[in-house]
Amino acid sequence: MNVLHIDSSATGAASASRQLSAAAVQILRASNADFKVVYRDFAEVPPGHLSPALLQALRPQPGAEPKIDPDVADELQLTETLIGEFLEADVVILGAPMYNFSIPSSLKAWIDRVAQAGRTFKYTDKGPVGLAGGKKVLVISSRGSLLSNTPIEFALDHQEAYLRAVMGFFGITDLRVVRAEGLAFGADARTQAIERALAELKLFSEEFA
Repeated sequence: MNVLHIDSSATGAASASRQLSAAAVQILRASNADFKVVYRDFAEVPPGHLSPALLQALRPQPGAEPKIDPDVADELQLTETLIGEFLEADVVILGAPMYNFSIPSSLKAWIDRVAQAGRTFKYTDKGPVGLAGGKKVLVISSRGSLLSNTPIEFALDHQEAYLRAVMGFFGITDLRVVRAEGLAFGADARTQAIERALAELKLFSEEFA
């Protein structure tokens, strides 16, 4: 089993999403003899956001002569590495805290790198088609507030809803979310939220094994 494990929380050891994503990896490791993991910590080493030069190199204008700026050669290699890690993974574990109703910008920068036509999706006369299906994605979602199953969730959730949309665009149909929310409502609420998420995580991870 090839696992791509990504953390994006900027809160270090205090991060609930990091605690839960690490637990998910441990559960999968324990039930798979042939287990390989690639780990990316986007708080420590974030992929750069798309620059004009990099965007032009990745997506040249139709009919334009491809020009590779020497300054973006390393960024192109990083992009290729990130796409390869994603495509080779059987399971992707995404530690994705909610920041201002969305995801950390470093995680968005990673999505911008792997969202490449001809690699993770393609355009057809009937619309886009995902090319990265067949893998499983486990989103570890953490939230300071309580949004689930409330009217306000549909207006403010650009975290889980966005990740579902992007992974679906890539052709991934097996996506699960383990959520810890209400983390900012005091120590007891935080502990209970994490304990519930861990219990749910064990069930999901066993299914993913």
